[in-house]
Amino acid sequence: EIKKGDTATIGYVGKLDDGTVFDQGRYTFTFGAGQVIKGDDLGLQGMRVGGRRDLTIPPSLGYGKQGYPGSIPPDATLH
Repeated sequence: EIKKGDTATIGYVGKLDDGTVFDQGRYTFTFGAGQVIKGDDLGLQGMRVGGRRDLTIPPSLGYGKQGYPGSIPPDATLH
């Protein structure tokens, strides 16, 4: 089970509510260190190697009112 301070590598497909894929790939980060959006740190708690999750991340735990210019609109829910 993943713990704060562990290094994690995840594969993902990021989608908007309408199904538009805004990004996909793999990334490595230190779990619980604030290196990813808060929704990822919260949503990945308890994961184990080889696990799979479908997350729904509200704007307040994602990119909020500013969005991410060029790919994520303001106030977007992420999937």
